[in-house]
Amino acid sequence: MKLNTLCLLTLALSSLEPTSAYPGLAQALTNLPTLPKRQTVTLLADLQTLPDTALSPAGLTIKNILLHNRAATSPQDLTTVYTPPGPLDSAACRASTCCVWKHVADTMAAAFLNPSTSHCNSLARQAVRLGFHDAGTWSQSGGSGGGGGADGSIILAPAELERTENRGFVDGIAPQMRAWYDSWHDAYGVGMADLVQMGATVASAACPLGPRVRAFVGRNDSAVAAPEGRLPPPESRDAEALVALFADKTIGVRELVALVGAHTASRQRFVDEVLSGLPQDSTPGVWDAVFYNETASEDPPLGVFRLPSDQALSRYPATQESWKVFADSVGGQTVWNDDYAAAYVRLSVLGVEHINDLTECTGVLPLHSA
Repeated sequence: MKLNTLCLLTLALSSLEPTSAYPGLAQALTNLPTLPKRQTVTLLADLQTLPDTALSPAGLTIKNILLHNRAATSPQDLTTVYTPPGPLDSAACRASTCCVWKHVADTMAAAFLNPSTSHCNSLARQAVRLGFHDAGTWSQSGGSGGGGGADGSIILAPAELERTENRGFVDGIAPQMRAWYDSWHDAYGVGMADLVQMGATVASAACPLGPRVRAFVGRNDSAVAAPEGRLPPPESRDAEALVALFADKTIGVRELVALVGAHTASRQRFVDEVLSGLPQDSTPGVWDAVFYNETASEDPPLGVFRLPSDQALSRYPATQESWKVFADSVGGQTVWNDDYAAAYVRLSVLGVEHINDLTECTGVLPLHSA
């Protein structure tokens, strides 16, 4: 994956979960680096107009995450486990929105890991990239009804898979997503938009050190191809243009830098086909912050391929401070994990007009893998 484009882990510092989930982390948390001031944040869709008194539990959770209100809501949930009330075909399971998703997530998690190493495999990398490429086609300047976003069209609209930026999906994650959809859609109501985003969150949670990003279901599917030209080219060296492109998706500089870190688990295939298969850092298959140091380094390890777009961002004045924070050897991984999770929640609801009607099913995800 290393997400051929800027495709696309951590803990609320105000909670007690970090020290209990990661023994020995208490001291590290007191030494976390200072983060740059955040940009103005933007609410999305119905969350812009609904008062808090009208918000559902999922709606309020997402609103807090979008507003970076981590004192109220962590963008990760490292402990909640969903227990199905009965077998898949039972009345009790069908009455629980998350029940079928537990079966889906378990199936995905098993498919996303190399059993001999417990590292992320090619399918997992593609799943993260697919989640980004579906949701990332949304644009604020496109206006209401402008198309794009987390709607499953990357699979349901065949024309999208033919685009240059989506190379690599056809022979991997795309047919797998279609097979999962065929298994669960008619019988259990599983939608493609949710399936794509669940795949991305399961994949990152299944990776060693990966984030357990809060997961939501209830999106609408679309078979209409998203507008073209809204995804960033990995060969771009224009960091300013990349920042502007993401700003049009309501994703700020710090969030962009966090999302780019997903390249830690990936391998490039098409930017330089002679070097196809090389990873973007020296620990492919592990979701760690090594990526940030090695991308910015003047002397990268042998066998590592650095995307031009990543290098440009690592050196751009507006992104350097966040880049250095995530690269910090003391607390960078923890800060990055949380920032990635918050940014991915935002990404995963782009283009969803009824965010308040979503249901949280984070408990179905794999628990944190050390």
